[in-house]
Amino acid sequence: MATVLQANPRDDLRGSATRKIRKEGYVPAILYGNKIESQPVAVMSVDLLKTVREVGKNGLFSLDVKGKKKHQVMIHDIQIDPLKNEYTHIDFFEVDMTSEIDANVPVRLTGEAPGEKEGGMVSHLSYEVGVRCLPADIPEEITVDVSSLNIGDSIQVADIRSQVSVDITSEDEETIVTVQPQAAEQENGQAPDEQAEEAEEDEEGKSEEE
Repeated sequence: MATVLQANPRDDLRGSATRKIRKEGYVPAILYGNKIESQPVAVMSVDLLKTVREVGKNGLFSLDVKGKKKHQVMIHDIQIDPLKNEYTHIDFFEVDMTSEIDANVPVRLTGEAPGEKEGGMVSHLSYEVGVRCLPADIPEEITVDVSSLNIGDSIQVADIRSQVSVDITSEDEETIVTVQPQAAEQENGQAPDEQAEEAEEDEEGKSEEE
């Protein structure tokens, strides 16, 4: 059964009205698409959180606007209050199930890199990869196996292209993950700022001698 999120039309767009619906447990939102006019709506915060957990960031679901109609949508943008960790605004995009769209898909690393056991550090550089496909074919995530990476090795977009069933729009040269050597131990146990200070003193001494 498809996930359905209930929404109420929002007619009063004044700041005071927006603050009021937030206090009542709703999140202000906008519904838009290529074939519909933009519609301000509001959804229950609890229901929205449940929907996001069920379908994921790129998931499809039905937005049932009370008194109007259902729309097949995906979340295009989420604004979050960093202090309260609460949703403050949502953009719902109505999708055409027969037309390809662009989306960003999360990248998850799997496996254990041999280079990490040798003292290297796994550096995850790209957390999302761009794809273009039909809305129903958008992957929930792309997994990248690092179990073959030694120190100095890396995986780029070109290396995973054949493993993904949809068209990747990110550049081939974009690095997803690399194993870097750990920084060399500080000379004589000194911190970087101490070394810099010592180097400056040496330079000053040389200048005075000259």
